[in-house]
Amino acid sequence: MIKRLRIPLLLLLLLLSASAGFGQTGDHKWRAATEKELKSLIPSRVTVENERIETEFRTASGITDGNGKSIFGVVLITAGYSAEGKYSHFFVTQITMKCGDFELRPGEYVFGSKRAGDHDTLEVKFYEAATGKHVGSVKAHLDPKRGPVRSLTITPPGAEKPVIRIGRFYFEYSITG
Repeated sequence: MIKRLRIPLLLLLLLLSASAGFGQTGDHKWRAATEKELKSLIPSRVTVENERIETEFRTASGITDGNGKSIFGVVLITAGYSAEGKYSHFFVTQITMKCGDFELRPGEYVFGSKRAGDHDTLEVKFYEAATGKHVGSVKAHLDPKRGPVRSLTITPPGAEKPVIRIGRFYFEYSITG
């Protein structure tokens, strides 16, 4: 009896192990970057248009695929620079991603935000870091969830929709490339 069940059981195990990876996308490999990884990625100063502006490492957030591709950001210390009031964050993506209705290709960006007419929405504007050229805007909505508030949080794709949080506000993004 055991010999008769051996082959069907082996076939079932083979089928289950092969289907375990079926239907999974590359999104599941993304994870939050460790502090050590962020320290290797986040520069102490970044070029924004024609200025070199300091970053605030303790505000850094990022994700990685573990294979050399990352998305990360950090708050800029803009006091005394022409960027003050226009840009608040430095942002880098090493893979094409979509925010709202625009794409960010691999590169360095800066963004700033302002209230969008009500207390529940921010308008977040992205610019190329080197040139200051406007790339696109996205609406960030007040997050109804309570919990710790961080200056910037980038959550990886996976069980939940990937979002970028700026304080209590968030917007969704997707990895397209």
